[in-house]
Amino acid sequence: MSPRVSTLFEKESRLAFWMLAPTFAVVLGFVIFPVVWNLWLSLKPVSLEDLRGISLFQFNLTLKNFQKVLTDPEFIPTLLTTLIYTFGGSILSVFIGLIAALLVHQEFPGRGLLRGLFISPYIAPVVAVTFTWSFILDPQLGFFNWFAVEKGLLDQPIPFLSQRWLELNFFGVMLPIPLALTSVILFEGWRYFPFAFLFILARLQAIPEDLYQAASVDGASPFQRFYYITLPQLSTVLSTLFLFRFIWTINKFDDIFLLTRGQAGTKVLTIKVYDYAFGELNIGASSAMAMVLFGILSIFLFFYFRWIAKEV
Repeated sequence: MSPRVSTLFEKESRLAFWMLAPTFAVVLGFVIFPVVWNLWLSLKPVSLEDLRGISLFQFNLTLKNFQKVLTDPEFIPTLLTTLIYTFGGSILSVFIGLIAALLVHQEFPGRGLLRGLFISPYIAPVVAVTFTWSFILDPQLGFFNWFAVEKGLLDQPIPFLSQRWLELNFFGVMLPIPLALTSVILFEGWRYFPFAFLFILARLQAIPEDLYQAASVDGASPFQRFYYITLPQLSTVLSTLFLFRFIWTINKFDDIFLLTRGQAGTKVLTIKVYDYAFGELNIGASSAMAMVLFGILSIFLFFYFRWIAKEV
């Protein structure tokens, strides 16, 4: 290699390094360091009042925080609630987004207005929408309970966000339904379906019409066209949306906290992180719970990329 080429290669390498340096600094400062710091706190007996004076170079490490978290009687029920809430909210938001995208895919009067209405739950402030849902579902003042009782749909008002179980008579069999948890899952699906709606609609518009025309000529029914053409074309988008929604939902705190404060069987792991930190003033246990949540999410990502992503 000539000295001229070598010098040019070195200059390009240095330029690439300096162009990547700001991004690396941001990732180091806002991603890697907080994770390392949280892991460090999870291995130390730290209370809220000790947090200011703690040093990174104090090596009195312990696993007692993890022992406290994993042996907590609420850990298993909270973990199950978290998984039900995460899977239910993620699947529901993607499903509603798919239905909404199919509804506005074809041309019809007022389609633009309907698209704008579909996006509104996602852009509205979370405090406003949670307050609206709490007011609508309120057993004393809520419109939903008033309307249902007036029309004879309900015998009495139902506290949707403060009652843990509701027994439904299904062909003579009493089925217990986790009422408050179901309510927050429905809120999750409604609140975040516009995100899936936008991506699915964009992919629908990119599917060639020739595929549908050829299928119609061959005598395919609307359901067959949807099953054999639309779904395979959307498989990559749907799986990616589910991954994003799973990651964001399992880390959700504000929605459940504003709706139920984690009461009535809706306590998830993020609420436990908050309870340890500001309820018990135990930063070490709070950090340990956060690392457990990180581990659960890492396991899901491993299985997702190992099997689910390969099948798409």
